[in-house]
Amino acid sequence: MSGDGGQPAGTAAKRDTGPAGSDPLFPDAAVSLDGRDRAEGEAVTGGEVPRDRELQARVFLARVLEPGDETGGRWVRERGAPEVARRLREGGRALPGVSEKRWAGLCARAGRADPRRDLAVARSAGVRFVVPGTAEWPGQLDDLGDARPLGLWVRGGPSLRMWALRSVAVVGARACTEYGAHMAATLAAGLAERGWVVVSGGAYGIDGAAHRGALGAGGATAAVLACGVDRPYPPGHTALINRIAEQGLVVGELPPGEHPTPSRFILRNRVIAALTRGTVVVEAAYRSGSLVTARAARRLGRHVMGVPGPATSALSAGVHELLRGDAVLVGDAAEVVELVGDMGELPPERRGPVLPTDLLEPRTRHALSGLPGRGTATAAEVARRAQTTEDDAIARLYELRALGYVERHGDGWKLTRQAMISVRGGRGPC
Repeated sequence: MSGDGGQPAGTAAKRDTGPAGSDPLFPDAAVSLDGRDRAEGEAVTGGEVPRDRELQARVFLARVLEPGDETGGRWVRERGAPEVARRLREGGRALPGVSEKRWAGLCARAGRADPRRDLAVARSAGVRFVVPGTAEWPGQLDDLGDARPLGLWVRGGPSLRMWALRSVAVVGARACTEYGAHMAATLAAGLAERGWVVVSGGAYGIDGAAHRGALGAGGATAAVLACGVDRPYPPGHTALINRIAEQGLVVGELPPGEHPTPSRFILRNRVIAALTRGTVVVEAAYRSGSLVTARAARRLGRHVMGVPGPATSALSAGVHELLRGDAVLVGDAAEVVELVGDMGELPPERRGPVLPTDLLEPRTRHALSGLPGRGTATAAEVARRAQTTEDDAIARLYELRALGYVERHGDGWKLTRQAMISVRGGRGPC
């Protein structure tokens, strides 16, 4: 025989569940969605929900399950967060999809989880917990399926949902070059000036350059961290992340105080990809975490873009590999917006400088091109090269002489210095 939680009868650990009638899992659970305690009987306003078992269950599970745990996500989808939390808290028979050893590890974590404490710490740090189904939840995160975050800890004033609607990820190498940092900052500034939110990971290198570029342009930026949002990482970016929190948003899946690990960085990248309309990779080696973001964006149907670099640079090799696939080459913010923006948000037409000779009538330009770069040519030679008659060539040559492009020397014609400068002005040395 087994109890309701699947644990053999007589072996279930008894817990202090508080006064009679209180929540058996979360006693005295009267909190709001932003983590503020609410007095019993106080009016419910905005997003506040009395005794919100769903919210506290998700806070509890965020402490127990690792980000992106699809097995745990399936449990939550099929059974609901409060039921999964109860099963983990009580122990007993393992839920489907995990070994007994892993289940024991999860239950050990559950024994140390305290959602009310996490909410209190978050409240003191100015952090709120945003969960699916609430007004601030970005619906595009649901594209992650069972790997969807249980909730997001958010630090900063703006609405995460509204900001995510018009956002672009700019990611790349930590050990970037000066070129990469310049391109990331310039792209981010251009996007910010066009009203787009720049999303990145708060790391050294390209991430930091992108955040600074957006802030420098007086724009909006959001950092998605692989740790608790109350403990900025890396430590060298504490001032930057604090500034982002003041002017924008700092977001993370992990509860307050949690530290980053290599796997958490990788899993964080799926959130960056899902939140945004597209991902721009500025510099990336073949084994770069930013390529994980790009691949996640591709799987989710988002735009994937790359900024090319020197063919000899190992830090651009990963970007070039993306561009050999289905990523789109971009060089500035206007080209990014053309892809991710609304219909009609097109970049300006790109063309070289207009030269004086561009204004000549076509047949006159042909006559001019019939003259050699050095020495002279007769009118008959010019006519043959311009594929016209000799009389027409003479007429064109006198027109060019009036404009100062050619000179007559006996029976021959030659280019003037002015013509040489004009003709070569739009060309490189090759």
